Amino acid sequence: MLPRPTTPKGRLIVAIDTPTLPRAEALAGPIAAEAGLLKLGLELFCAAGPPALARLRPLAPVFLDVKLHDIPNTVAGAIGTLAPLGASMITIHAAGGPAMIAAARKAAEAAGAARPLLLAVTVLTSIDAATLRAIGVAADPVEQVVRLARMAFEAGADGLVCSPREVAPIRAALGQGPCLVVPGIRPAGSEIGDQARVATPAEAVSDGADWIVVGRPITGAADPAAAARAIVASLPH
Repeated sequence: MLPRPTTPKGRLIVAIDTPTLPRAEALAGPIAAEAGLLKLGLELFCAAGPPALARLRPLAPVFLDVKLHDIPNTVAGAIGTLAPLGASMITIHAAGGPAMIAAARKAAEAAGAARPLLLAVTVLTSIDAATLRAIGVAADPVEQVVRLARMAFEAGADGLVCSPREVAPIRAALGQGPCLVVPGIRPAGSEIGDQARVATPAEAVSDGADWIVVGRPITGAADPAAAARAIVASLPH
């Protein structure tokens, strides 16, 4: 199982979000040496499937961000299929509930000592309070994230995915137990794009993030490797 990072470089996960495997490999090649993990998301996984994981793994450990959400039996079956492929992390949705999370954990453990970290996504970083209300959730994002975080961790998730705004509240509620993977990271001066709850890399790590996920500020840069190095250099030691 992947240990928590101990160096600034180890904290950086670069999101390789592209619909083609050749483009993903072209992006990942120069970036992999500057980061702890590469994130393989739904766009690329839907386009290329398990071969994408097989091709990226030799470059760096892979965070498979597929955000599974279904009945417990279906999610357990999917985790049972994905875990042997060698991803270091796999995501499920905390909103699937405790039975689904427990079933996913049991399936992940069948992979033995090399099993992936099971991460429960709390509230997507693109969602704000108005969007929560639109889907029937009266709580504000922080309250909803902490509620889901507690439930997911108690049900068997190794860690949580949350926005930078909720890192400190989760640490206050749950301590150092869950590992925290934090997207919604934007270096100072960057466009926030479709993110609603963001912070700088240094702010997220100072608040208690174990890993930070950065995509477009690196992959869209003129020199992606240099952009990754600059982010790593900004992190607290």
